[in-house]
Amino acid sequence: MTTLTIGKDPVQITLSGHTMGSDYAVKYINWADGTPQPTPETLKAAIDDRLQQVNDEMSTYIPNSHISRINQLRDTESHTPLPRDFAHVFQAALRINRITQGGLDVTLGALVNAWGFGPEPRGALPDAEETARRAAAVGMDKFELQQQGDATLLRKKHPDLYLDLSSIAKGFGVDAVAQVLEDAGIGDYLVEIGGEIRSAGKSPAGEPWRIAIEHPEPPHHPHLIIALPHHGLATSGGYRNFRQDENGDTHTHLINPRTLQPVHNSIASLSVIAHTSMEADGLATGLTTLGAADALALARQEHLAVCIIERRDGALHTAYTDEFAAFIQPK
Repeated sequence: MTTLTIGKDPVQITLSGHTMGSDYAVKYINWADGTPQPTPETLKAAIDDRLQQVNDEMSTYIPNSHISRINQLRDTESHTPLPRDFAHVFQAALRINRITQGGLDVTLGALVNAWGFGPEPRGALPDAEETARRAAAVGMDKFELQQQGDATLLRKKHPDLYLDLSSIAKGFGVDAVAQVLEDAGIGDYLVEIGGEIRSAGKSPAGEPWRIAIEHPEPPHHPHLIIALPHHGLATSGGYRNFRQDENGDTHTHLINPRTLQPVHNSIASLSVIAHTSMEADGLATGLTTLGAADALALARQEHLAVCIIERRDGALHTAYTDEFAAFIQPK
């Protein structure tokens, strides 16, 4: 879908579509200054092609994607070459795993599936025996990476290792779209896929793009407003993707790598601003699994731009690092 918002100057162009189980929206500015730009139709086709490339490598919902072929592989002797984008995202996930002290773990896919948040048909919630069976293939020690020149090779150490990059691949998809825009000579844009955001340049008002951090409870009105001049933004929380058991207890889509159970802590939502959406996406997931106190302490230690909305004592409390505070704007 393409829309144009036309005034005297500038022209805001909006492109939209569907990807990664979610919707995407791209807004960019033509300042009508004579700088050539591709037509919106040409640009949308390029964006869709790029997103399909990302999906074909990293979507566990596509049976013949590269990640699906790795997950189906039972060979623990051979080394599988990783495509360039896959290797880039995987290496970033390993780096964020270290930063978040294990909070982001891309080997949790088997448990994500067991709880009904992956491509497997949703069934009954897993019992202790099923959890233990699947957990045997979970862990950063269940694979080996080798670098041969420019090639990154992966070897599974456990035949049931199931990789899941969904906690970071959507952010990478946002960055990939941003690169398509920049390659087309567009410097003022806002890209969003399923809540993950990347912006650059200015909005039609001639100022940095203003983004709302929404309240985690209905009706989800704006809680904070931030200016995002050239950064990525991601928000993690279980208030939109969860399921309930027969007792009415809520289980979120995020799995805690320490307990191997869905995350149950006081964090209602956690937002991260970083130089790329991929970095923000992975950090938001990894920090959320740590719990509010540990996540905030680590964010301050690592000088990360993080905002945490926490449920505590029957109310919501907001805390953020100094790095995040620098982006906050008046409502």
